Amino acid sequence: MKKWLWMLLIFPLFANAAYQRNQARPVNEVVFGQVDTVRYITQQDIVRSKGSGWETLLGAVVGGVVGHQFGGGTGKEVATAVGAVAGAGIARNQANQEYQVEYRLVEILIKTEQGKLIDVIQDVDNTMLFSAGDRVRILYFDDGVRVDKEY
Repeated sequence: MKKWLWMLLIFPLFANAAYQRNQARPVNEVVFGQVDTVRYITQQDIVRSKGSGWETLLGAVVGGVVGHQFGGGTGKEVATAVGAVAGAGIARNQANQEYQVEYRLVEILIKTEQGKLIDVIQDVDNTMLFSAGDRVRILYFDDGVRVDKEY
């Protein structure tokens, strides 16, 4: 039960914001320990992008301008209207799309030197892959936690 509580508390901190290892950040606390278990996780989310309406309006204007280049008299007005409607439809369709985002995460269960178990979920860093038995340090920041290998 405590493991799931830690996951629920820590996961939101890292799901959206990646910590850049080349940034200097103040650390509040450093705790040393050893990796007990490691689990690599892939999480996929479907993201729905929603247009603000400006895309549709711009598409209508561009479509109207293009349509206005064709025909003459009443035909020119019809071509302008058809171009505006088509441009708005295309722009609206493009603005409201779904795409899939894949998050690569690692769940690390660490036994600290004080004997406590701490579970951290963070983004996978291909330059720092963890295995059971690795010596690690847990870095506590104002806005979250990060695990690095001990050097």
